[in-house]
Amino acid sequence: MKNKKTLVLGASTKPDRYAFKAINMLVEKGHSVLALGQNAGEVAGIKIQTKAIPLKNIDTVTLYLNPARQRDYYNYIVEARPKRVIFNPGTENPEFYQLLDLNNIKAEIACTLVLLATNQY
Repeated sequence: MKNKKTLVLGASTKPDRYAFKAINMLVEKGHSVLALGQNAGEVAGIKIQTKAIPLKNIDTVTLYLNPARQRDYYNYIVEARPKRVIFNPGTENPEFYQLLDLNNIKAEIACTLVLLATNQY
């Protein structure tokens, strides 16, 4: 399995949050993880940043933000030029799909946890 450098956007230190579970599973499966969230903290040895961090060679951005909160990150994500952006359940955003498409970035409507669990990540 190839290491896919992933940014978890909407990261959380709360164990009941899917973003928390995704960070743990990404680390467990051997992927490099960057995390950006509202509150600083640490999950599975990954520090959660609260301000935009420079992104290089990002394969995947996985979203855990509702569509209204995503707007602040449109340019940040497009400029990072990831191969794909995963829209987890509840983050679906047709406006953002169009912007990604215009920039040749794949919008994938899926669940990161399911993709990881079924070796389709």
